[in-house]
Amino acid sequence: MAVAEATTRDGGASFGWRLLRWFVRRREASVLIIAVGLFVYFWIANSAFVDRADIKNMTEYGAPIALIAAGEVMLLICGEIDLSLGQLYAFGPIIMYLTSNSSGEAVPGATVAGLGLPIWVGVIFALLACAGIGLATGVITTVFRVPSFITTLGMLFFLNGLNLRLLSGEQIVLPFSQTFQNILGGYGAPNGPFPFYLNSEVYWALFLILLVQFILSYTRWGLHTVATGGNLIGAAESGVNVRKVKIGNFVLAATLAGFAGMMDSERINSIQPLQGGTDIMFLAVAGAVIGGTSLMGGSGTVIGGLLGVSVLVILRTGFNILGVNAYNFDLITGVAIVGAMVLNVQIQRLKNIGKLQ
Repeated sequence: MAVAEATTRDGGASFGWRLLRWFVRRREASVLIIAVGLFVYFWIANSAFVDRADIKNMTEYGAPIALIAAGEVMLLICGEIDLSLGQLYAFGPIIMYLTSNSSGEAVPGATVAGLGLPIWVGVIFALLACAGIGLATGVITTVFRVPSFITTLGMLFFLNGLNLRLLSGEQIVLPFSQTFQNILGGYGAPNGPFPFYLNSEVYWALFLILLVQFILSYTRWGLHTVATGGNLIGAAESGVNVRKVKIGNFVLAATLAGFAGMMDSERINSIQPLQGGTDIMFLAVAGAVIGGTSLMGGSGTVIGGLLGVSVLVILRTGFNILGVNAYNFDLITGVAIVGAMVLNVQIQRLKNIGKLQ
């Protein structure tokens, strides 16, 4: 009888039951339930929450944060963090403008002129420049053994000053073609049916997030990233080039942040030297932590980061629609971060002592 029962619980279980057990074991399950629950709650509280305009606003607001969170997740998993991604979010579009302003002249309000190169060259230059910043950050952190918190804090101030210097502290209206704007940060047909009437940056963000999750889950790079954060000495002794892994993830996170900035700048058709900043970076870190990524390294998922950001976006939008004081958003975000971290620590402790499999 016991054998039959065991067989039923394992191999003989129905597909639905096995799917449910698989879902419950996923670290993103609880965050997904919370996100859906919040969505339904705000929908019931005010039907305007699901209006097409509000859905568009939520996706546009959350897409760049989620993309930056994807890079932060990879860094957090391997035991590092980057506080400068919010400044790279502004640095990317600035470099894109400086290399590809088609007029070759300074836009009114700025003291710098573009080089007049093709726009796609500008995008490539911007991505390479952001990757170079990530490379420098990774080298300083790993080769000179400076804690990444300090390295990226210094890079945060450096980039902030550089961005202000490059644009003389002025806002720039992008002079590029409507076709390019539609590709990177524009919309579909004006009367297109929902959900296809979304900004193209949403699709870019989803594609890149899924790509990074694939890298984390199904490639050697992802395996080495988890191993580096979970047991640095053990990973190094088993042949993992932990320095290379950390530097590579700094480059990846910086590149994603720069691309997120370019997408958002094309959407609003302007560049500001102080756009993004620490606000968008801390929201990305918050989304990663709420989504189940451990600040101690070794565990987390990019999809979890996306869900964590979704929770924050739903909360902010729902509060706005219900007329709740905006101060409550930061209050709840702080509680959510601490609560998620406490939960992560306890789950890891139970795993370490063998009580949770």
